[in-house]
Amino acid sequence: MRDVKKVKLNDLTFGNGNIYIQSMLNKKDTDIEGNIAQAIELEKAGCEIVRVAIPNMEAVKLVEKIKENISIPLVADIHFDYRLALACIDSGIDKIRINPGNIGSEENVKKVAVACKNKGIPIRIGVNSGSLEKNILAKYGKVTPEALVESALYHTSLLEKYDFDDIVISIKSSNVPLMVEAYEQLATKCNYPLHLGVTEAGTERMGIIKSSIGIGSLLLKGIGDTIRVSLTADPVKEIYAAKDILKAIGKNKDGVQFISCPTCGRTKIQLIDLAEKVEKALADCKKNIKVAVMGCVVNGPGEAREADIGIAGGDGCAVLFKKGEILRKIKEEDIVDELLKEIEMM
Repeated sequence: MRDVKKVKLNDLTFGNGNIYIQSMLNKKDTDIEGNIAQAIELEKAGCEIVRVAIPNMEAVKLVEKIKENISIPLVADIHFDYRLALACIDSGIDKIRINPGNIGSEENVKKVAVACKNKGIPIRIGVNSGSLEKNILAKYGKVTPEALVESALYHTSLLEKYDFDDIVISIKSSNVPLMVEAYEQLATKCNYPLHLGVTEAGTERMGIIKSSIGIGSLLLKGIGDTIRVSLTADPVKEIYAAKDILKAIGKNKDGVQFISCPTCGRTKIQLIDLAEKVEKALADCKKNIKVAVMGCVVNGPGEAREADIGIAGGDGCAVLFKKGEILRKIKEEDIVDELLKEIEMM
């Protein structure tokens, strides 16, 4: 397991073994009420850290307004203008996302580092394929894992020069193998917490697939402390996807782990429709249980023995089972109701 430097973000601590879920607001910076509403919705969905773009001084007013309405940390996304970072710090921001190398002189970097240190505000350095410095890109000839790592460590060194080390690093790419290799290399070269993500991953379907592979494979190796599933979709869907990734690798957040079989010629009930109904009905269930919906009694209870509760279909009926032990038979039209009643009593 990677030895990670502990970095505080309000009540959260990167490096303590928890994997925190993030997302980003996508409303226009002039739409204060829209940003507030979306931040509240994300928090309710399970988002633990939310980021907002601050493209200009007018947008800085979002910081105070959003923070008044949520309890999770708010991160300001800053590019190029160090004065935006200083203004957000004065407005009570919880974390800054910035690349120290693109905010001008070292004096500007020093101002941001000192201001953040004085108020205990961490900084995320965010490097991606499109932000590589010209000299680094020329050195490697193209975007490579080594180039991303060198860029990240360069930005880190600018902050360390001013005795600032409450740092989180991300080195994202839309190329999944490249992204994985870059994070693996970076994990051996520093002990800072790492923010994982596949940038520009795409629309919901492909974005989830790419993020699951990239983020999931790294987490299984003990690399990563906070994640964002980037989707061209409603940000709330990023939260659900992130939670599902964590469930799939055994890093459970609150909620049901749902398993179901792919059906076969033995299936005699409408399993696809049934599975979708059960999964939807349990979407907001906070119980840490595993629920199985299986197609037949030949393999159902046995294959899903690790499930806390489940059903296995028969001919117009199903059997209800717990931990592989059959409890009773249920008519097909009563399956969902009976299963949900049993779960409610658990």
